Amino acid sequence: MSNITERALPVRIERLSELANNLWWSWHPDADLLFQHLDKTLWELTHHNPVKFLQQISPAKLDAAAANPAFLRHYDGTMLAFDKALTAKGTWFSEKYPQLADRPIAYFSAEFGLHVSLPIYSGGLGILAGDHCKEASDIGLPLVGVGFVYQLGYFIQRITGEGRQDSVYEPLDYSSTPLEPVISRESEGGLLKVDVGGRCVHAAVWRVKLGSVSVYLMDANVEENHSWDRELTSRLYGGDQEMRIRQEIVLGIGGIRMLERLGIRPAVFHANEGHAAFMMLERIRALVQNGQSFTEAAEAVRETTVFTTHTPVPAGHDAFPFHLVETQFAGYWEELGLDREQFFALGEHPDGGAPNFNMTALALRLAGKCNGVSRLHGRVSRQMWHSMWPDRTEDEVPITHITNGVHVPTWIAPEMNRLFAKHLGHDWLAKHDDPTLWERIHDIPDAELWQAKQQLKHKLFNFMRERIRHNWITETAGPTRVLTGGTLLNPDALTIGFARRFATYKRAVLIFRSLERLKKIFHDEWKPVQIIFAGKAHPADLPGRSLIHEIYELARDHNLGGRIAFVENYDIHVAKHLVRGVDVWLNNPRVPLEASGTSGQKAALNGVPHLSVLDGWWYEGYKGTNGWAIDPGVPEGVSEEYRDEADADALYRVLETEVVPLYFDRDSDGVPRRWIHLLKEAIRTDAPTFSARRMVKEYTERMYVPAMNSSMQR
Repeated sequence: MSNITERALPVRIERLSELANNLWWSWHPDADLLFQHLDKTLWELTHHNPVKFLQQISPAKLDAAAANPAFLRHYDGTMLAFDKALTAKGTWFSEKYPQLADRPIAYFSAEFGLHVSLPIYSGGLGILAGDHCKEASDIGLPLVGVGFVYQLGYFIQRITGEGRQDSVYEPLDYSSTPLEPVISRESEGGLLKVDVGGRCVHAAVWRVKLGSVSVYLMDANVEENHSWDRELTSRLYGGDQEMRIRQEIVLGIGGIRMLERLGIRPAVFHANEGHAAFMMLERIRALVQNGQSFTEAAEAVRETTVFTTHTPVPAGHDAFPFHLVETQFAGYWEELGLDREQFFALGEHPDGGAPNFNMTALALRLAGKCNGVSRLHGRVSRQMWHSMWPDRTEDEVPITHITNGVHVPTWIAPEMNRLFAKHLGHDWLAKHDDPTLWERIHDIPDAELWQAKQQLKHKLFNFMRERIRHNWITETAGPTRVLTGGTLLNPDALTIGFARRFATYKRAVLIFRSLERLKKIFHDEWKPVQIIFAGKAHPADLPGRSLIHEIYELARDHNLGGRIAFVENYDIHVAKHLVRGVDVWLNNPRVPLEASGTSGQKAALNGVPHLSVLDGWWYEGYKGTNGWAIDPGVPEGVSEEYRDEADADALYRVLETEVVPLYFDRDSDGVPRRWIHLLKEAIRTDAPTFSARRMVKEYTERMYVPAMNSSMQR
């Protein structure tokens, strides 16, 4: 069922509705251009949302397009490629593992970053999940996603005139999204039903399509539920611990029952973070109810379960008081063949501490294949959870790593896409995970690459100005906010980008540690430097919100000369402009608290070199010639204050002696040849290695296929 119900499309181009309701279009430039050619202005006004676009476009323009031979050739070619993608034939997986083509993987995640029109994500975890699903479609992997529709999403960030973050929640307009209902009160059997704390919670289920991949999203906002149960899928990461555990029951237990209801029989189950770990219990329960012992059932589940942990921050692992677990699961453990104490032991952290049921501990006990999201994070995770395997050495702890990557077709700028097609071959995207392809990057003329980078930089500055202009017109931004939003920035200055979640360990204000030293860098008349910030703090994170206020106060400081800007409401759309348009990408968390990070990978893909501490993906990505390391050589165990001081000093030193001089070292044509060489090295070394294609293929060969084979043997 399509959401485009306001008007019928001309028969000759009626499949535009089908295309609009499948997010495959969002990472295929020809499909994007198809909508632009119909009405470019409306395309911009609807924020590249083809469902809303087709609801609002003039019928006369549709009729004209249906009679335009050039448009029809474009339309037919796009639909041919679209149909091929839907079959998944001729893809990497279908050719390498044809016997497994009908053995789906169920990918559970609390958030999915798919497109700006569907705000059911908060940050890196969701973006990673979205990229994982898109790449699965590209390589023909039979994957289905399981998650939630959030009626109010995460939140829309508004910065007040005093520099405070306001959290604005706007109800999701389902009719303007690519959501398709698959379980509703009108369905046979009615709504999905899940027992949560002794009450029956009802849920509708929606599907969003990503090429050949479907993501199924549960929605508790239905009339059959009490008001407090309708809140279960209201906000992402909202509410208290009771709300969170009830959400995770619906995600895990409800997700398994949803797949059964839809007739989907996965061969492998993948939990993206501990939020989904209850799905392992529900699978065990079903096997126990079918006659197996708990031990037998748990072993069967382990053989077919993958678990990815994403955080080395202890507070980032969900843990619930035992009394709360008992309230929500009373009687459930009996269906597992366990008593109360045995059930609680499944989630017990062996290091003691508070008497909590730890979701990561549960997942590690019940998943047969576990991984961190970078080489360093794998090592840190083995250290963190070593006590669960006291009879093994730390290196023998069964947690490996698969380093995150980014979906190249989604994040590549059109300007860079055209440049690569011209010099690397029109089929470069089809083989972008092949390192040998990128050996030809140095064949691209320096001047052409520099011109493309300047175009992207000017596009970023235009985007920032138009955003501020819109906010000024709508009276949502006062004079000070207009100035701090980027209107004073200089397009010719070296522009640093810093955009991510505003958590204190990410140290957003590290660069301001010595203002006098920074002013000298910023105010060099011949080599000016500036910085753009973006990012949200969780509404309940007061220290994170105070960092945003601190940056705002510095941005309005006359002594810093308009060299600082803050772009509000960081989302996929803003991120695309930033990772493509700045000159340098800055990342300076406290080591080793960054599990992976992917924003720097997106930037490097677009020719924006990375300036970062040696943490997360950069620990293995830094080669000495493809960016810069903030590495003061401080030993482990020093105080946070000492570490911050040393890292800030190293950051200033790298800027003063390496980054800034290199950027402004131009030849007679105004081209920074040595800078371009480093930029090319960033692309060459990062693009294939830190792509979602490499990542998903690695998951497939190391995790999914062995689990599929185990499933088939059983």
